[in-house]
Amino acid sequence: MEKMKMHSMNKIDENVKKIATLFPECITETLMPNSDGGGYKLTKVVDFDILRQIFSKTAIEGNKERYQFTWPDKRKARAIVNQEVNSALRPCREESVNFDTTENLYIEGDNLEVLKLLQETYLGKIKMIYIDPPYNTGHDFVYEDDFSQKATEYSSNSGQYDDQGNRLVENTESNGRFHTNWLNMMYPRLLLAKDLLSEDGVLFISIDDHELNNALSLCSEIFENQNIIVTLPRVTKKAGKTTDCIAQNHDYVIVISKQYNKLKIYLPSHTDDGFKYADEFEANRGKYKLNQTLDYDSLQYSESLDYPIIINGETLYPGGSYKRYLERKAGNHARADWAWRWSKELFEFGLCNNFIVLKKYNGYSRIYTKTYQNCTIEKNGKEFKIIYIDRTRPISSLEFVDNKYSNDNSKKNITNLFGENIFDYSKPVSLLKSLISFSTRDKDIILDFFSGSATTAHAVMKLNAEDGGHRKFIMVQLPEKCDEKSEAYKAGYKNICEIGKERIRRAGKQILEEMKNKNGDLFAEETSLDIGFRDLKLDSSNMKDVYYTPDSLDKDMLDGLISNIKEDRTPEDLLFQVMLDLGILLSAKITEEEIDGKKVFNVDDNYLIACFDNDVDENVIIEIAKKKPTYFVMRDSSLANDSVSVNFDQFFARYSPDTVRKVL
Repeated sequence: MEKMKMHSMNKIDENVKKIATLFPECITETLMPNSDGGGYKLTKVVDFDILRQIFSKTAIEGNKERYQFTWPDKRKARAIVNQEVNSALRPCREESVNFDTTENLYIEGDNLEVLKLLQETYLGKIKMIYIDPPYNTGHDFVYEDDFSQKATEYSSNSGQYDDQGNRLVENTESNGRFHTNWLNMMYPRLLLAKDLLSEDGVLFISIDDHELNNALSLCSEIFENQNIIVTLPRVTKKAGKTTDCIAQNHDYVIVISKQYNKLKIYLPSHTDDGFKYADEFEANRGKYKLNQTLDYDSLQYSESLDYPIIINGETLYPGGSYKRYLERKAGNHARADWAWRWSKELFEFGLCNNFIVLKKYNGYSRIYTKTYQNCTIEKNGKEFKIIYIDRTRPISSLEFVDNKYSNDNSKKNITNLFGENIFDYSKPVSLLKSLISFSTRDKDIILDFFSGSATTAHAVMKLNAEDGGHRKFIMVQLPEKCDEKSEAYKAGYKNICEIGKERIRRAGKQILEEMKNKNGDLFAEETSLDIGFRDLKLDSSNMKDVYYTPDSLDKDMLDGLISNIKEDRTPEDLLFQVMLDLGILLSAKITEEEIDGKKVFNVDDNYLIACFDNDVDENVIIEIAKKKPTYFVMRDSSLANDSVSVNFDQFFARYSPDTVRKVL
């Protein structure tokens, strides 16, 4: 059986494979030291001399001038992306909601490590990413990634830090590395985020003037300039006094696509106030608005559009004059508006189907056309038909300057749920709901790795309740400690994660209550709306160090190596690390059953079956093999005796030869 690697994707190996596909002649082999410092192993590497020759006519070397965006430690920030992490995401049922049925995730931990752990499983699967990173105002905390240590070996220095030692430091404007610290934090996270996005995916970044230019430069380098779609201003407040000459009443939302030519944007419904009239067709067609007169603003004169109309016994001509009509027929047609906008056939269809309104004035009449909200007239061959549509409008570059997107509404959202404003600087649900509706549908996955108070999760649930979607969210947040003087701390919340999780719980209940009040007796208690989440906590690997560095095994260590798994880890902890290793979504359905007294996990309807108990006998193995799983995973010390071990492969060869068997 194959041994599982139980660590994050090796980005360097993946990049070498990509180069090998394009330029196989650049790949060679050399002896490289093992990660633990003991011994060497034969490794495939890139021969940069050959690669340089291939690009000899276009490569730039040395101190030649070229356009570039750089800062101190940029190379180290780039290199940290390729460092493996031997971390684990440990499930916490007691802090979750609907753990067994939900498809939403709330992950507590440093987002750099989490993004690395998600690489293999969620590569290219995220439709939308929204982040609201620190604005770098001089008072924000930023992540201080230690380039010289592994992520799980960070020691705490100043500032705030979580239980794993992931550090936050205050980035003051007096700091000589003020912008550098922010760029070093954002660069590796955006590089990893890009890989998680689907080909038609989109990234939204909230930012203000402090780092707007740097954020745009970063995105231009990572995503390429053509994929930066637009920078949208958002109103932060419209009222209030300021001591500055100019009040800063807006920030921005940067919109970036993974691949612009594949991006799918869902346009919002048309809400033009002009649709204010109703007739007997309102139930199907919606309300309508009156357009300009039928002879208004024709592009150019056309004889086929210059015809008399008889309606209600009255004959009308474009331009309103029979005399001018006769002159035009005689060859004098200088004015374009002396023609109808509709052909004679289209007019007759519109008249028969109530798309025409005749208005009588003092001594004259005018013809108007209707535009309905939910339908239009379309020509199919020689026939006209009424086509029912979802009328949309373009997204405006000033979409979010309305006060409903301001921070005042953010406070209202929080206060409505908690009874007080316990979280500053969150974004309003209305903003996130609009962004999500523009970019996602049905079962798309939305990721927010600076989730804060979990506004994104709130918006996902609310939008699903409104349009019947089944979108799924992944929230990632460092358990940053709340200031002891803050309202949140006084209310009993020790860190931001506690606030975010409680917000999801309360928002879910509130949304269900709103659905119940709206639908009355039609409300189904067993609604399909997912208001739950699986709480996962970032921690060190479930495996002892010797699992990764067996060459360092010492004779004195043998007594402590009855198991290569840490003593405080549960079978469910192991299951989630296996799911990550095999690329199985962390939201996948998990069921438990007992076979001859042994706990057996079944993930995603027999895709993975795992058993981590000891003394597993042949009856258990045979029953598992009969289920024909795609993967079966167990501990390497789980088998009851040598007889079971010897016959293990034969059991699977007989009942499920295609099952991939792996051990921890």
